[in-house]
Formats: sequence, C-alpha cells, structure tokens
Amino acid sequence: MPGQLYICATPIGNLEDITLRVLRILKEADLIAAEDTRNTVKLLNHFQIKTPMTSYHEHNKVEKARYLVEQMRQGTSVALVTDAGTPAISDPGEELVRQCYEAGVPVTSLPGPAACITALTLSGLSTRRFCFEAFLPADKKERKEILSELRRETRTIVIYEAPHRLSRTLEELFKCLGNRRVSICKELTKTFEQVFQTTLEEAVRRYGTEAPRGEQVLVIEGKSREAVREEQARAWESMSLEEHVEYYMSQGEDRKEAMRMAAKDRGISKRDVYQALLK
Repeated sequence: MPGQLYICATPIGNLEDITLRVLRILKEADLIAAEDTRNTVKLLNHFQIKTPMTSYHEHNKVEKARYLVEQMRQGTSVALVTDAGTPAISDPGEELVRQCYEAGVPVTSLPGPAACITALTLSGLSTRRFCFEAFLPADKKERKEILSELRRETRTIVIYEAPHRLSRTLEELFKCLGNRRVSICKELTKTFEQVFQTTLEEAVRRYGTEAPRGEQVLVIEGKSREAVREEQARAWESMSLEEHVEYYMSQGEDRKEAMRMAAKDRGISKRDVYQALLK
C-alpha cells in the first residue's frame, strides 16, 4: 500500500455494521491512528487485527498530524479511526485531512456509519434538506449566535448532546426556536435503540425530571417557509421602502428583483415601488 491516508468509518454500536473494505484496510495498513487506543483495541481484538496503533485526538491533533503526514510522505499507509462513526465529522480528523492535502498526500474515505445520518433517517422528519450542527459551542456568545441563526433555519437540524447537558440544551432550543417537532435518538444501532418523537416543549418537561443516559442526537424540525415569510413581512414594518429594497440588494438580488420582492412583501405593485423611489 502506498503512503496515504484512509478515513475509516467504524461502528457506532453494532459491530456488524463495519464494512469488508474497512476491515481489509485496517489489516493491511502500516499504522492505525485512533482517537482512543483503549477503545479501538476492543474493535481490533474482536476482528483479530494486529496492526500497530498510535493515538490521534483533540489535544495532539496539530503536532501529531505533522508527524503522521511526514510518515505518509515516506511511504507509510495510515488508517484513521474515531471512537465511533466516521472520522473528520465533528472530529479532530479534519485537521489531519487538511494537512495531508497541503502536503500532497493522497486521501481516500471509506464510507460507513455516522450517527447524524442514522438519526436523521430514523427521525420521521424531512430528510431532503438538513443542516448538521454537531455539539453546540460551549462559549456563551458563540452559542447565542448559533442559536439565533438556527431560529430561521428552514432545513431539518441535527445536533449532538451529552446526557448531562441535554435538559439545559432543550430549554435553550425551546426558548429560541419555539415549539418544534423533535426526535431524540439514543443507543443507535444497539439493542436498546430508542427514538423519542415529541416536541421541544414536551421534551423540556420530560427531561426536567428524568435523567437521560448515553449520547443523544436531536433531530429538530426546520421552520416553515411560510412562517419565515410572515416574520419577514413584520420586520419590514419598521423599514422605509428604500431600506426594504436595499435589504434585498444586500442579499445579492439586482435592483429590479429587489423591488419586486419588496412590493410582494408590502402587498403593492412593483410600479408603486418604482414611483415611490423616484420621488
């Protein structure tokens, strides 16, 4: 095997979900870079894989990536794995991938399990368009900004959360997004897999008294376009007509289209907008 990086997706619960290709690469690679070697060794032992391992995690991702890239440039083949699921998805593996491309090291990804996709398909909510937020940021200012952005998100939203923070996060989501439908997924692919289809308001009540266990994946209904349009219509009440048109132009619309959109919001003709702006 030539020196390159293999992004290897591993099971998020059920070991039968590993692909034959991942098993082959894990056996044939010169080195396995694992987020937690103590966790990965259980997987390797189960499939009788003896490939050497090295740790690659959030706290050494930059320096260790430099070392691994140099090894690959010299011909070493490296299989990257995370604790569960697909590396580089809300994972330090993205840094290693970036450095590989900068150094001209080939990269390939072996598809497989990902908790966000598994939860989305189980949610019962729209899957055509979705956004993945992973874990909300811990920084209060950044967290507030992200939640504010999500308030108008029309796509289905996927968020990860730890059990000890679930109640607080649900309260914040309910306060910011309103009472949306939500599917709360846990123990994905395992024996006691559970999908709790509810609303944010009901979820806040439930987990205000019940202590959740295990990592949770929240799949939240996006805001309807009708609701967004109604909200925008109310916002224009505090704008002048000129500001209204300028707003749409700032979003990339040409002046003609911006005038048409402003006219539609206000329930008047485009000619009325044109005449008013001339004055």
